[in-house]
Amino acid sequence: MIQRDGRDLRVSGPLTFATVAATCEAGRVELRGGGEIAVDLAGANEIDSAALSLIFEWQREARRHDTRVSFRNIPDSLQSLAALYGVSELIAAGA
Repeated sequence: MIQRDGRDLRVSGPLTFATVAATCEAGRVELRGGGEIAVDLAGANEIDSAALSLIFEWQREARRHDTRVSFRNIPDSLQSLAALYGVSELIAAGA
């Protein structure tokens, strides 16, 4: 689930293969306005590798719409997956 608070997006619930498609589409809509958006992942309570794909897709969508996206409160499990796949710098840097 995604909640918007000004220029912040708060993601909560699972980010897994079962849920990421719907979450991805909801986030795409939010990233189309330009400017800067911070995505807070503190509420993501279940993570698998699909969450990395979600972040990369949101980064691509943000670039297409001249939006700068950054991520904060990245769960340890997601940071571990990013390190395992060698993409830690891509999720830390934002778009």
